[in-house]
Amino acid sequence: MAKGVAPSSGAGKRLFLIDGMPIVYRAFFVFLNNPRLTSTGYNSSSAFGYTTSLLQIIEAEQPTHIAVVFDHPGPNRRTEEYPDYKAQREKAPEGLTDALPAVRKLTDAMGITMLSTAGVEADDVIGTLARRAEGEGYETFIVTLDKDFAQLVTDRTFLYRIGRMASDPPIVYDLPGVRERWGVASAEQVIDLIGLAGDSVDNIPGVPGVGEKTAQKLIAQFGSVEELVANTDSLKGKQKENIESYAQQAILSKRLATIDLDVEIDVDFDSLAFAGLDPDRVIPVFRELEFNSVITRLWGGSATAAGAPEGADPDAGDGDGGALRELDRGAVDYRLVGPEDQAEVVAQLAGAARLGWWAQDSGTTAHSAELIGLAVSDEAGRGWYLPADGDPWRLTAAVAPLLEAAPTVHCGYDLKRTLTLLRWHGLLPWPADRVPRGFDARAAHQLVDSDGRHDLGALAERYLGYRLTSAETERADSGDGTLPLEPEVLPCERADVALQLCAGLERQLEGIEAADVWQDIEMPLMPLLVEMEMAGVAVNVHTLTSYAGQLEKEIASHEADLHRLAGCEFNLNSPKQLGEVLFDELKISAKPKKTRTGQYMTNEQELTRHLGAHPIVEKILEYRVVQKLKSTYVDALPGAVHPATGRIHTTFNPLVAATGRLNSENPNLQNIPIRTERGREIRRAFVAGGDDLRLITADYSQIELRIIASVTGDEGLIEDFAAEVDIHAATAAKVFDVPVAEVTEGQRSRAKMVNFGLAYGMSSFGLSQRLNIPRAEAKEIIERYFAKYPSIEQYMTDTVDFARANGYVKTLRGRRRYLRDINSRNHTARAAAERIAINAPIQGSAADMIKLAMLDIAVLLRERQLESRMILQVHDELVFEAPTAEVDEVVALAESAMRQAMPLRVPVVVETAVGADWLEAH
Repeated sequence: MAKGVAPSSGAGKRLFLIDGMPIVYRAFFVFLNNPRLTSTGYNSSSAFGYTTSLLQIIEAEQPTHIAVVFDHPGPNRRTEEYPDYKAQREKAPEGLTDALPAVRKLTDAMGITMLSTAGVEADDVIGTLARRAEGEGYETFIVTLDKDFAQLVTDRTFLYRIGRMASDPPIVYDLPGVRERWGVASAEQVIDLIGLAGDSVDNIPGVPGVGEKTAQKLIAQFGSVEELVANTDSLKGKQKENIESYAQQAILSKRLATIDLDVEIDVDFDSLAFAGLDPDRVIPVFRELEFNSVITRLWGGSATAAGAPEGADPDAGDGDGGALRELDRGAVDYRLVGPEDQAEVVAQLAGAARLGWWAQDSGTTAHSAELIGLAVSDEAGRGWYLPADGDPWRLTAAVAPLLEAAPTVHCGYDLKRTLTLLRWHGLLPWPADRVPRGFDARAAHQLVDSDGRHDLGALAERYLGYRLTSAETERADSGDGTLPLEPEVLPCERADVALQLCAGLERQLEGIEAADVWQDIEMPLMPLLVEMEMAGVAVNVHTLTSYAGQLEKEIASHEADLHRLAGCEFNLNSPKQLGEVLFDELKISAKPKKTRTGQYMTNEQELTRHLGAHPIVEKILEYRVVQKLKSTYVDALPGAVHPATGRIHTTFNPLVAATGRLNSENPNLQNIPIRTERGREIRRAFVAGGDDLRLITADYSQIELRIIASVTGDEGLIEDFAAEVDIHAATAAKVFDVPVAEVTEGQRSRAKMVNFGLAYGMSSFGLSQRLNIPRAEAKEIIERYFAKYPSIEQYMTDTVDFARANGYVKTLRGRRRYLRDINSRNHTARAAAERIAINAPIQGSAADMIKLAMLDIAVLLRERQLESRMILQVHDELVFEAPTAEVDEVVALAESAMRQAMPLRVPVVVETAVGADWLEAH
């Protein structure tokens, strides 16, 4: 172990592999109590700390090659094997996640490669590259804060821990340093330590009662977890009992801590070469983030003065945030209005052109929260706070006339939540001719800048130069000590800020030509979503309970079958025992993959490769599916049923997804499985809420593929849809040059994958992975496809070119998706942006289309005074609850409205069904 500059053998090739996210995390929390804010209010803390860490390495170590590695979102082999892996971690704070675009931009500007691989943790990417680098003559330094990387240290691979502050020297661990620090005989035994002592950071359990010191002694005595488990007779007392009771947990923990060294990643070390900082690329980004002192230190004061943002002091350092205004109680008129005076205030505000709203509530979901009070503002600096005083229904009735005032535009932050709270506390549905006009600052900003920060504080700082008052703020009282803020201040301030944000964000929407999408789709949709959430969907809890029992029996049956197929009993949830059964006893593969510790890999991806080798493989996968289905859905959904209504009331978020797709949460009803018979059975529990009611489903058929045909104008695809043939069979016939009648199921499946995959930027590598075919074969299929559908390939090229020139792509209705990495020099970031560029217009147009259809259907239901209700939207499907007498009429109007929602160049097909429950109606 050494402090200061990392050791060098003089070989000349010094590779630094940087574990990116822990450094970003640490920087955020270092500045948590004193954040670095730019003159626009942007919190640059994480980006600044991350930058100084990279500069510390570049300046002190003179690396020849660098890569920053980030985890890829989504499941990986550890979460599949142990769902609680890292499960204790709270969702990243908004200020931290909002820093990631700046981190990516900074990394690219500094000429450093970023890496992220789907389904693989950063640890395994780093481990694989480190071992490969050793074989190619590199000295490798793993820059991280995580101790598990110590297992990788060799005579040419080192663990490099940067200092907490830029002035702190790094700590570099070599092999002797690892042995000294962790008390092990070899670096690999660090895995055994974690297997016994666990790791709270990653939620690796270890063995209860065994800490690091005890683990060191046990490993020194036995050499490994496996040897310890095999020789517990040498132990005594509680220690013996614990080791024997938690033996499999220790082995699992060791496996979780083991870094894979042979993951599939396509990286050429030449692409990681570092040529030094290019001031022409770096300085503009540093200026944007106001890293003025860094520019001065690296390139002199003239560079800073020339590029400082208007109004900023180039000599003031980074992010002093001095330009932000704060609350001045003497300059605002915020009033507390008791119940006896609330009617008078409402009368005074009637007819106002704009009103800003803020609801104070108990903080749970809008369907279960208590309404504590309402603040309303009619001009900047003025507001009234109307407390509920324990009677929210009275308050709702008092303000209802304001919400029905036709000329008023109601402004708010998360206005849909406010309106939902009011509906749950007595506000009646709006008459068809008096649906309120609204403006939601959060939704507007999500449309303006989908990757930006959307919290109210960030918007206030960015657009108003104003810092919101925190709940803990106190104000001096005439020099006589301090008093907490009056109860009206915070809610009135927020209503005031929401009102002021309207004008600025309206201009932003006009500037990006999104005013039509906003006025025609997003804001009219808000009151409809409120009504859909309020309606909810009825659930038969008995059906779920009964199905849970059925699944329990099926799980038990699978266990018995698996033991019979294996010829012995074993722990199905133990990857070690399962691997031994599959590969040692049944020998289902001549060349099974193993982890670094020599254990067989038994994750879903690996087992899928061996389907057909033995009946036990398919049975294991079925067993895992049933287990997950029961725990994730069947056991969980009854808890989401509202006790007062007997229905599930999800929350719809119209703009969380950058494509504009509706999102569902608390609970998420869009993830209920429908592709398997077992998954579909869950839908049987979603029922019509009365004997004389029926559920109706209306589902777009292959809408994204039809949009692809429409936007690309490809004659072959348009002809296929016009002929109303099996589109995937027709594609297969063209690609494989056979008559449609002779297309095999395998050919059709491959054509289907290509139809959907290419328009989402799928490469030949991706196609080969999904179809489990050689890459050369996948490449040939793609080339044949483009030969038959040339306009699709041209669309992809033209769309990426447009994105590079303009920085965004747009849907058929003009909804934009901005792509900050589209011109990045980093291949990984640029390729991801290109895939989004190709995909976003398709998904976004589908999102626009179904939203327009929903609005049209809602109008028709009101105009015809039908009792039927739209209750769910799930991807391309709408669900209605209708009286039996109205079913035929609702089916007809839904089909018509959905077909005509947005004109396409191909026929639009809507499939409808009716039933007493969701399964029957699908």
